[in-house]
Amino acid sequence: MATVRDWLQNRIGLSPAVQMHLLVTIIVIAGLWIIERVVLAIVYRRVTDPWSRYRWRKTITYMTLAIAVLVIGREWLEGFKSLATFLGLVSAGVAIALKDPLTNLAGWAFIVWRRPFEVGDRIEIAKHKGDVIDIRLFQFTLNEIGVWVDADQSTGRIVHVPNQQVFTEPVANYDKGFRYIWNEVPVLVTYESNWKKAKEILTAIAFKHAEHLTAEAERDLLTASRDYLINYKKLTPIVYTSASASGILLTIRYLIEPRRRRGTVSAIWDDILTEFGKAKDIDLAYHTVRSFSNPIEGKIVGSPDAQS
Repeated sequence: MATVRDWLQNRIGLSPAVQMHLLVTIIVIAGLWIIERVVLAIVYRRVTDPWSRYRWRKTITYMTLAIAVLVIGREWLEGFKSLATFLGLVSAGVAIALKDPLTNLAGWAFIVWRRPFEVGDRIEIAKHKGDVIDIRLFQFTLNEIGVWVDADQSTGRIVHVPNQQVFTEPVANYDKGFRYIWNEVPVLVTYESNWKKAKEILTAIAFKHAEHLTAEAERDLLTASRDYLINYKKLTPIVYTSASASGILLTIRYLIEPRRRRGTVSAIWDDILTEFGKAKDIDLAYHTVRSFSNPIEGKIVGSPDAQS
């Protein structure tokens, strides 16, 4: 040991005190890493629920990190006369060299303290949408949805987003506060169709698939009003009417949980196609080209009626 200590001092310039600090640091890091692995192995053997496993892993990781910072910090700070001296030596360099990591660390503190989102929430930030599956010191991880996949379903990709994005980009949370979203299903019928009957059919279908959520949404809205000024006067499903170039547009609007959006749209369209198939006076509209012939229409070419 003496030979190694002398070699490190002569060749690298490490004093015996610094060598001891390094040795203690290595031992502490290795020891805490082994303890963490052993504890997690025991937890994983006894706990099978994914959420419980995740919470255990994050708690143990933060505890070991805190212990490491306390023990190693105390070891290295013994060689300095005061904490202010140490901070004065390194703060300027750290602020410049570690700008992004420090900003990410501040972003992590903001996420933990203010909770704009939590693990399990579905969010959109910058151009990324997905379910939050992990939050770490420098980044959070999304299970991506959308992009080339319709109706907000998973793409299978994992996206890592720097924590500092919470300071520079808007964060849309599908689950925070009011945990329902409004969804719309546009249905276009021809002008010749019995649109009033079609609207009645669509209203019945909308109530069939979404009415049961109204009471739950009202309770959730009451809870959300403690923190946010959300003022919805009507939470029941509704069908709106408007005209378009190709026909009469009937739009179903209803509340739904974010992760059930595609399933309800599919179920609604199944019912629409079934019910419209039974109605002989209702036809779905689509882009068409119509031609007119004056003789067939009973108009005389050159007559005042034809010219008008």
